[in-house]
Amino acid sequence: MFILQASSFNMLKIVASILILLFPSVVFGECTCESEDIHHNKGEALKYKLGSIASILVSGAVGVSLPLLSEKIPALRPEKDIFFMIKAFAAGVILATAFIHILPDAFVNLTSPCLKDNPWGRFPFTGFVCMLSAIGTLMIDTMATGYYKRSNLKSNQVTVDEESRGGHDHDHAGHVHGHTHGATQGSNVHGSEELSSSSELIRHKVISQVLELGILVHSVIIGISLGASQNPDTIKPLLVALSFHQFFEGMGLGGCISQAQFKTRSAAIMAAFFSLTTPIGIAIGAGISSVYSETSPTALIVEGTLNSAAAGILIYMALVDLLAADFMSPRMQRNMRLQLGSYTSLLLGAGCMSLLAKWA
Repeated sequence: MFILQASSFNMLKIVASILILLFPSVVFGECTCESEDIHHNKGEALKYKLGSIASILVSGAVGVSLPLLSEKIPALRPEKDIFFMIKAFAAGVILATAFIHILPDAFVNLTSPCLKDNPWGRFPFTGFVCMLSAIGTLMIDTMATGYYKRSNLKSNQVTVDEESRGGHDHDHAGHVHGHTHGATQGSNVHGSEELSSSSELIRHKVISQVLELGILVHSVIIGISLGASQNPDTIKPLLVALSFHQFFEGMGLGGCISQAQFKTRSAAIMAAFFSLTTPIGIAIGAGISSVYSETSPTALIVEGTLNSAAAGILIYMALVDLLAADFMSPRMQRNMRLQLGSYTSLLLGAGCMSLLAKWA
């Protein structure tokens, strides 16, 4: 399928597009407000930046890889109850990331006094962009899922029709009609089961790719922000907070990729993109730190807009595709113990991620 074959290429284009959008803030941005980052120590800051690249890279890689190793770790397989609770925890992390970390930053950026009052001070652009992003994610989600389900339905229908024609030919050759009819019914039932299973896989594939899109947008921004900072006191708490953040967010994404049953190469590419995006952002931020100004109007607008869009994507994905899909499933509805465990995991994940806001 095209969405799978072009997965790595599309993700690369997305990251490249984001970086292209951010570069105008470096080249053309004029600082109109003084930066609050006054405790500069470039040598010490560089040391912590290098440490943060290594720490965040390892944390993200371990987090996203654990669910992908479910065949070697039986407890992490999608059919196990613990998998539901881990996904609920990760969904809580993603939800808190959007509401507690990304959205407030977007509000700060787009309501900054460094921006002109007209139009930025006269309209709530942050909420507007977040809303449009959530609606756009819904449209992409439903259109992509619907398209591939229809394509799969046509493919299965052709197979069933061919089997039916073969059965009728067999009947005309002198075999008992009842036997042929039963075989045709059996093939229809089998085809229906295959269609249901295939549709579920398609759904998980779309979910995992849209979720990764939202995560990558945010990861580039926080990476460049950390890398551009020259204040060690700002970088140190971010290093720890972002390491935890990448680990748990990676587990959520890895769980989705695992359920989608991608081929090994596709899953590895998606995991690599997630693991590398923030460290690459940090490296870029460190490279442009001498000319980058976080308080320039262009930088504030670009970062605020992208943060708002990322928040909308993650809020939609966490609530609709991760939580609602699992919590409304027949398996969860029939098992009160699993429900309570998942509720606890959800609140724990959201609480832990919210607590990190104290330092980052």
